[in-house]
Amino acid sequence: MLDTQHLTPSTQQPSTQHPSTQMSPYSPPGILFNRHLETIYPALLRKIDFHPPIRERILTPDDDFLDLDWYKQGASRCVILSHGLEGNSSRAYMVGMAKAFFSKGFDVVAWNYRGCSGELNQQLRFYHSGATEDLQTVIHHAAKKYAAIFLIGFSLGGNITLKYLGEENVHPAVKKAVTISVPVNLYTSCLEISKPGNWIYTKRFLISLTKKIQSKAAMRKDLNIEKLGAIKSLIDFDDHFTGALHGFQDAIDYYTKCSSIHFIKNITV
Repeated sequence: MLDTQHLTPSTQQPSTQHPSTQMSPYSPPGILFNRHLETIYPALLRKIDFHPPIRERILTPDDDFLDLDWYKQGASRCVILSHGLEGNSSRAYMVGMAKAFFSKGFDVVAWNYRGCSGELNQQLRFYHSGATEDLQTVIHHAAKKYAAIFLIGFSLGGNITLKYLGEENVHPAVKKAVTISVPVNLYTSCLEISKPGNWIYTKRFLISLTKKIQSKAAMRKDLNIEKLGAIKSLIDFDDHFTGALHGFQDAIDYYTKCSSIHFIKNITV
């Protein structure tokens, strides 16, 4: 769900390791001595020196739009980047990944979910963790020019990516995918971020989501925000808004139907 790094490492250790498993040699800098510093520092202070992208707006089948930021160099391969909750294509982790693959000879497109590009989308709906139809729209658009497409998804974008790969009709141009810090179980991930020790993240997301709902209500009079003042948690928000706006009964129905953990077994890419 997060638009930064994963918050809380698992406290459970596997009893055995696969023979081919290799532990990462990564060691955090001394000044980033806990997970919160490792999350907050790059989110606020990381800067990427990279040339600006070219923005393209494409239409969705339901008469809405998606804004795509392209880094092109005439390559035959394309990497599609999907951001996290309340993120966008200009976040440091997105630009950093774009730069890394651009330097290896790929074209890269970082796409913005509905309402995340700096301009509110037209339809009443926004985006959510299971909105694979929008990723599919971006993939089909890119496949007009590229025979080989690679997917990278961060957090919420990782959930969308895994769910897409586990559904039917994966585009044949999609060759490989990588996902990072994915809340594969949306319900337990929401419970984790809602713990008192993670209040700073919950508050940040709720402030951002609340502002977006208020702005959409000013544009769309058919959006009822009477219950907005009663929202105290992300589950509350998903109950009253994410679920209702996207055809789910409530937050639990949304989490159950959109958690990528239920789709991973079907992935063949």
